[in-house]
Amino acid sequence: MRSRLLKMEDEDGNEGCFVEDFFGSLPEGFVAKALSLTSPRDACRLSLVCSLFRSAAEWDAVWESFLPLNYQKIVAEAEDGGCSLSFSSKKQLYLRLCDHPLIIDGGNKSFSLDKHTGKKCYMLAARDLSIVWGDTPRYWRWISSPESRFAEVAELISVCWFEVHGRISTSMLSPNTTYAAFIVFKSTSETYGFEYQPAEVSIGISGLETQTQTVLLEPEAEQRRRYPVVPRRRMGMYHRRHLPNPTAPVTPISNSNGPKQREDGWLEIELGEYYIEKGGEGELEMSMTEVKGGNWKGGLLIQGIEIRPKPCKS
Repeated sequence: MRSRLLKMEDEDGNEGCFVEDFFGSLPEGFVAKALSLTSPRDACRLSLVCSLFRSAAEWDAVWESFLPLNYQKIVAEAEDGGCSLSFSSKKQLYLRLCDHPLIIDGGNKSFSLDKHTGKKCYMLAARDLSIVWGDTPRYWRWISSPESRFAEVAELISVCWFEVHGRISTSMLSPNTTYAAFIVFKSTSETYGFEYQPAEVSIGISGLETQTQTVLLEPEAEQRRRYPVVPRRRMGMYHRRHLPNPTAPVTPISNSNGPKQREDGWLEIELGEYYIEKGGEGELEMSMTEVKGGNWKGGLLIQGIEIRPKPCKS
Protein backbone atom coordinates (compact mmCIF):
# COMPACT_ATOMS: atom_id res chain seq x y z
CA MET A 1 0.00 0.00 0.00
CA ARG A 2 2.74 2.43 0.96
CA SER A 3 4.73 1.97 -2.26
CA ARG A 4 1.63 2.51 -4.40
CA LEU A 5 0.56 5.65 -2.55
CA LEU A 6 3.96 7.28 -2.45
CA LYS A 7 4.38 6.98 -6.20
CA MET A 8 1.35 9.18 -6.81
CA GLU A 9 2.08 12.67 -8.10
CA ASP A 10 0.18 15.92 -8.14
CA GLU A 11 -0.51 17.79 -11.37
CA ASP A 12 2.87 19.58 -11.04
CA GLY A 13 4.71 16.26 -10.85
CA ASN A 14 5.54 16.51 -7.13
CA GLU A 15 5.62 12.93 -5.92
CA GLY A 16 4.02 12.26 -2.53
CA CYS A 17 2.20 15.59 -2.23
CA PHE A 18 -1.11 13.93 -3.06
CA VAL A 19 -0.65 11.52 -0.15
CA GLU A 20 0.04 14.28 2.36
CA ASP A 21 -2.82 16.44 1.09
CA PHE A 22 -5.35 13.61 1.04
CA PHE A 23 -4.59 12.07 4.43
CA GLY A 24 -3.75 15.40 6.02
CA SER A 25 -7.42 16.36 5.80
CA LEU A 26 -8.49 13.38 7.95
CA PRO A 27 -8.97 13.76 11.72
CA GLU A 28 -6.11 12.09 13.60
CA GLY A 29 -8.55 10.31 15.89
CA PHE A 30 -10.26 8.77 12.87
CA VAL A 31 -6.93 7.43 11.62
CA ALA A 32 -6.04 6.11 15.09
CA LYS A 33 -9.36 4.26 15.28
CA ALA A 34 -8.72 2.71 11.87
CA LEU A 35 -5.22 1.62 12.89
CA SER A 36 -6.58 0.01 16.06
CA LEU A 37 -8.69 -2.30 13.87
CA THR A 38 -5.60 -3.68 12.11
CA SER A 39 -2.68 -5.58 13.69
CA PRO A 40 0.49 -4.37 15.43
CA ARG A 41 2.55 -5.21 12.35
CA ASP A 42 0.17 -3.41 10.00
CA ALA A 43 -0.01 -0.36 12.29
CA CYS A 44 3.79 -0.07 12.17
CA ARG A 45 3.80 -0.42 8.39
CA LEU A 46 1.05 2.16 7.94
CA SER A 47 2.87 4.62 10.18
CA LEU A 48 5.29 5.07 7.28
CA VAL A 49 2.61 6.39 4.93
CA CYS A 50 2.74 9.99 6.16
CA SER A 51 3.26 12.13 9.25
CA LEU A 52 -0.43 11.92 10.23
CA PHE A 53 -0.34 8.12 10.28
CA ARG A 54 2.94 8.21 12.17
CA SER A 55 1.43 10.41 14.86
CA ALA A 56 -1.81 8.41 15.06
CA ALA A 57 0.13 5.15 15.38
CA GLU A 58 1.55 6.37 18.71
CA TRP A 59 -1.84 6.82 20.36
CA ASP A 60 -2.39 4.77 23.52
CA ALA A 61 -5.84 3.81 22.21
CA VAL A 62 -4.21 2.03 19.27
CA TRP A 63 -1.88 -0.09 21.39
CA GLU A 64 -4.49 -0.65 24.10
CA SER A 65 -6.52 -2.47 21.44
CA PHE A 66 -3.58 -4.80 20.75
CA LEU A 67 -3.14 -5.75 24.41
CA PRO A 68 -5.15 -8.67 25.85
CA LEU A 69 -8.35 -7.70 27.64
CA ASN A 70 -7.01 -9.08 30.93
CA TYR A 71 -3.46 -7.74 30.60
CA GLN A 72 -3.74 -5.61 33.75
CA LYS A 73 -4.67 -8.68 35.84
CA ILE A 74 -1.79 -10.68 34.35
CA VAL A 75 0.71 -7.86 35.02
CA ALA A 76 -0.56 -7.44 38.58
CA GLU A 77 -0.12 -11.17 39.28
CA ALA A 78 3.43 -11.25 37.89
CA GLU A 79 6.17 -12.50 40.21
CA ASP A 80 7.33 -8.95 40.99
CA GLY A 81 3.85 -7.48 40.82
CA GLY A 82 4.67 -5.80 37.54
CA CYS A 83 7.19 -3.52 39.23
CA SER A 84 9.73 -4.20 36.48
CA LEU A 85 7.36 -2.74 33.90
CA SER A 86 8.33 0.89 33.51
CA PHE A 87 6.71 2.53 30.50
CA SER A 88 5.51 5.92 29.35
CA SER A 89 3.03 4.67 26.73
CA LYS A 90 0.93 1.64 25.89
CA LYS A 91 3.19 1.02 22.91
CA GLN A 92 6.20 0.73 25.22
CA LEU A 93 4.25 -1.65 27.45
CA TYR A 94 3.28 -3.75 24.44
CA LEU A 95 6.87 -4.03 23.22
CA ARG A 96 8.06 -4.79 26.77
CA LEU A 97 5.64 -7.71 27.01
CA CYS A 98 6.85 -8.98 23.63
CA ASP A 99 10.56 -8.89 24.42
CA HIS A 100 10.63 -9.65 28.17
CA PRO A 101 8.33 -12.47 29.35
CA LEU A 102 6.68 -12.02 32.74
CA ILE A 103 7.10 -14.80 35.31
CA ILE A 104 3.66 -15.72 36.64
CA ASP A 105 1.83 -18.46 38.55
CA GLY A 106 4.36 -18.58 41.37
CA GLY A 107 7.26 -19.02 38.98
CA ASN A 108 5.68 -21.94 37.12
CA LYS A 109 4.82 -20.10 33.91
CA SER A 110 5.91 -17.15 31.80
CA PHE A 111 3.67 -14.84 29.79
CA SER A 112 4.50 -12.75 26.74
CA LEU A 113 2.96 -11.45 23.53
CA ASP A 114 3.63 -12.33 19.91
CA LYS A 115 5.08 -9.12 18.47
CA HIS A 116 3.38 -9.40 15.07
CA THR A 117 -0.12 -10.25 16.27
CA GLY A 118 -0.42 -9.45 19.97
CA LYS A 119 -1.57 -13.03 20.65
CA LYS A 120 -0.77 -14.55 24.04
CA CYS A 121 2.29 -16.77 24.48
CA TYR A 122 3.07 -18.96 27.49
CA MET A 123 5.88 -21.20 28.63
CA LEU A 124 5.26 -23.90 31.22
CA ALA A 125 8.29 -24.30 33.47
CA ALA A 126 9.72 -27.78 33.96
CA ARG A 127 8.24 -27.68 37.49
CA ASP A 128 4.81 -27.21 35.93
CA LEU A 129 5.17 -30.34 33.80
CA SER A 130 4.37 -33.93 34.65
CA ILE A 131 7.66 -35.84 34.35
CA VAL A 132 7.62 -39.56 35.03
CA TRP A 133 10.14 -40.30 37.83
CA GLY A 134 10.79 -36.53 38.02
CA ASP A 135 10.94 -36.60 41.82
CA THR A 136 13.30 -39.56 41.99
CA PRO A 137 16.89 -38.26 42.40
CA ARG A 138 18.50 -41.29 40.78
CA TYR A 139 16.64 -40.51 37.53
CA TRP A 140 16.14 -36.72 37.52
CA ARG A 141 17.47 -33.80 39.49
CA TRP A 142 16.46 -30.15 39.74
CA ILE A 143 19.15 -27.53 39.19
CA SER A 144 19.42 -23.82 38.50
CA SER A 145 20.61 -22.54 35.14
CA PRO A 146 21.57 -18.91 34.48
CA GLU A 147 20.33 -19.26 30.89
CA SER A 148 16.82 -20.27 32.00
CA ARG A 149 14.00 -17.79 32.65
CA PHE A 150 12.87 -20.02 35.53
CA ALA A 151 14.48 -20.75 38.88
CA GLU A 152 14.91 -24.46 38.12
CA VAL A 153 15.32 -26.78 35.16
CA ALA A 154 15.01 -30.55 35.07
CA GLU A 155 18.21 -32.49 34.39
CA LEU A 156 17.78 -36.03 33.10
CA ILE A 157 20.26 -38.30 34.87
CA SER A 158 19.30 -41.66 33.38
CA VAL A 159 15.96 -43.31 32.56
CA CYS A 160 14.69 -46.12 30.42
CA TRP A 161 11.14 -44.71 30.37
CA PHE A 162 11.16 -41.06 29.16
CA GLU A 163 7.77 -39.31 29.47
CA VAL A 164 6.96 -35.60 29.80
CA HIS A 165 3.48 -34.02 29.74
CA GLY A 166 2.25 -30.43 29.95
CA ARG A 167 -1.24 -28.96 30.20
CA ILE A 168 -2.74 -25.48 29.84
CA SER A 169 -6.35 -24.32 29.87
CA THR A 170 -7.54 -23.20 26.44
CA SER A 171 -9.26 -20.23 28.13
CA MET A 172 -5.80 -18.75 28.78
CA LEU A 173 -4.96 -18.69 25.07
CA SER A 174 -6.09 -16.29 22.34
CA PRO A 175 -9.22 -17.53 20.56
CA ASN A 176 -9.45 -18.31 16.85
CA THR A 177 -5.71 -18.91 16.76
CA THR A 178 -3.55 -21.83 15.66
CA TYR A 179 -0.98 -22.53 18.36
CA ALA A 180 2.18 -24.61 18.17
CA ALA A 181 3.82 -26.18 21.22
CA PHE A 182 7.57 -26.69 21.63
CA ILE A 183 9.63 -28.51 24.21
CA VAL A 184 12.59 -26.30 25.14
CA PHE A 185 15.75 -28.18 26.11
CA LYS A 186 19.51 -28.43 25.88
CA SER A 187 21.80 -31.28 24.98
CA THR A 188 25.02 -31.58 26.95
CA SER A 189 28.29 -33.38 26.45
CA GLU A 190 26.76 -36.14 28.60
CA THR A 191 23.62 -36.62 26.45
CA TYR A 192 23.19 -40.20 25.27
CA GLY A 193 20.55 -42.74 24.28
CA PHE A 194 18.51 -40.61 21.84
CA GLU A 195 20.64 -41.37 18.77
CA TYR A 196 18.64 -44.19 17.18
CA GLN A 197 15.18 -44.37 18.69
CA PRO A 198 12.71 -41.57 17.81
CA ALA A 199 10.53 -39.93 20.44
CA GLU A 200 6.78 -39.66 20.08
CA VAL A 201 5.16 -36.23 20.46
CA SER A 202 1.49 -35.34 20.64
CA ILE A 203 -0.92 -32.45 21.18
CA GLY A 204 -4.67 -32.27 21.66
CA ILE A 205 -7.49 -31.64 24.09
CA SER A 206 -7.15 -33.83 27.16
CA GLY A 207 -9.48 -36.83 26.98
CA LEU A 208 -10.06 -36.48 23.25
CA GLU A 209 -8.17 -37.61 20.16
CA THR A 210 -4.66 -36.19 19.84
CA GLN A 211 -2.30 -35.59 16.92
CA THR A 212 0.82 -37.76 17.15
CA GLN A 213 4.11 -37.86 15.24
CA THR A 214 7.73 -38.91 15.79
CA VAL A 215 10.81 -36.71 16.13
CA LEU A 216 14.52 -37.09 16.76
CA LEU A 217 16.10 -35.09 19.57
CA GLU A 218 19.59 -34.98 18.06
CA PRO A 219 20.34 -33.09 14.82
CA GLU A 220 22.51 -35.90 13.40
CA ALA A 221 20.32 -38.71 14.68
CA GLU A 222 18.57 -39.42 11.34
CA GLN A 223 21.90 -40.14 9.65
CA ARG A 224 22.96 -42.35 12.54
CA ARG A 225 19.74 -44.34 12.38
CA ARG A 226 20.06 -44.96 8.67
CA TYR A 227 23.74 -45.94 8.93
CA PRO A 228 24.34 -47.12 12.50
CA VAL A 229 27.80 -48.09 13.65
CA VAL A 230 27.96 -51.88 14.11
CA PRO A 231 30.92 -54.10 14.99
CA ARG A 232 32.39 -56.37 12.31
CA ARG A 233 34.89 -59.12 13.05
CA ARG A 234 37.84 -59.29 10.65
CA MET A 235 41.35 -60.72 11.00
CA GLY A 236 40.79 -61.24 14.72
CA MET A 237 40.02 -57.51 15.18
CA TYR A 238 36.75 -55.64 15.54
CA HIS A 239 36.23 -52.84 13.06
CA ARG A 240 33.38 -50.30 13.11
CA ARG A 241 31.60 -49.50 9.88
CA HIS A 242 28.47 -47.53 8.98
CA LEU A 243 26.10 -50.19 7.70
CA PRO A 244 22.30 -50.31 7.48
CA ASN A 245 20.83 -52.27 10.41
CA PRO A 246 18.36 -54.82 8.98
CA THR A 247 16.89 -55.53 12.41
CA ALA A 248 15.88 -51.88 13.01
CA PRO A 249 13.51 -50.62 10.28
CA VAL A 250 13.64 -46.88 9.78
CA THR A 251 10.42 -45.01 10.57
CA PRO A 252 9.83 -42.08 8.18
CA ILE A 253 10.48 -38.87 10.06
CA SER A 254 10.19 -35.31 8.85
CA ASN A 255 13.61 -33.70 8.70
CA SER A 256 11.95 -30.35 9.39
CA ASN A 257 10.81 -31.49 12.83
CA GLY A 258 14.22 -31.88 14.42
CA PRO A 259 15.82 -29.60 17.01
CA LYS A 260 15.97 -25.90 16.12
CA GLN A 261 18.27 -23.34 17.70
CA ARG A 262 16.48 -20.54 19.58
CA GLU A 263 17.66 -16.98 20.01
CA ASP A 264 18.11 -17.59 23.75
CA GLY A 265 20.62 -20.39 23.10
CA TRP A 266 18.27 -23.29 23.89
CA LEU A 267 16.96 -25.89 21.46
CA GLU A 268 13.31 -26.59 20.70
CA ILE A 269 11.31 -29.30 18.97
CA GLU A 270 7.72 -28.78 17.84
CA LEU A 271 5.25 -31.10 19.54
CA GLY A 272 2.42 -30.23 17.15
CA GLU A 273 -0.19 -27.56 16.55
CA TYR A 274 -3.81 -27.02 17.55
CA TYR A 275 -6.51 -24.50 16.60
CA ILE A 276 -8.11 -22.77 19.59
CA GLU A 277 -11.73 -21.98 18.82
CA LYS A 278 -13.55 -19.08 20.43
CA GLY A 279 -15.72 -20.32 23.26
CA GLY A 280 -14.07 -23.73 23.34
CA GLU A 281 -13.18 -25.06 26.78
CA GLY A 282 -10.77 -27.75 27.84
CA GLU A 283 -7.16 -28.47 28.62
CA LEU A 284 -4.60 -28.51 25.85
CA GLU A 285 -2.24 -31.41 26.57
CA MET A 286 1.21 -31.78 25.01
CA SER A 287 3.64 -34.64 25.49
CA MET A 288 6.94 -36.21 24.49
CA THR A 289 7.66 -39.87 25.21
CA GLU A 290 10.28 -42.46 24.36
CA VAL A 291 9.26 -45.71 26.00
CA LYS A 292 9.59 -48.32 23.21
CA GLY A 293 13.32 -48.50 22.63
CA GLY A 294 14.19 -50.15 25.92
CA ASN A 295 17.50 -48.27 26.00
CA TRP A 296 18.73 -45.99 28.75
CA LYS A 297 19.12 -42.30 28.03
CA GLY A 298 20.25 -39.20 29.88
CA GLY A 299 22.00 -35.86 29.83
CA LEU A 300 19.15 -33.55 28.71
CA LEU A 301 18.20 -30.28 30.41
CA ILE A 302 14.51 -29.38 30.12
CA GLN A 303 13.45 -25.76 30.65
CA GLY A 304 9.78 -26.24 29.79
CA ILE A 305 7.14 -26.29 27.06
CA GLU A 306 6.36 -23.11 25.13
CA ILE A 307 2.98 -22.46 23.48
CA ARG A 308 2.92 -19.67 20.90
CA PRO A 309 0.87 -18.68 17.82
CA LYS A 310 1.93 -20.35 14.61
CA PRO A 311 3.08 -17.78 12.02
CA CYS A 312 0.58 -17.15 9.25
CA LYS A 313 1.66 -18.23 5.78
CA SER A 314 1.80 -15.00 3.82
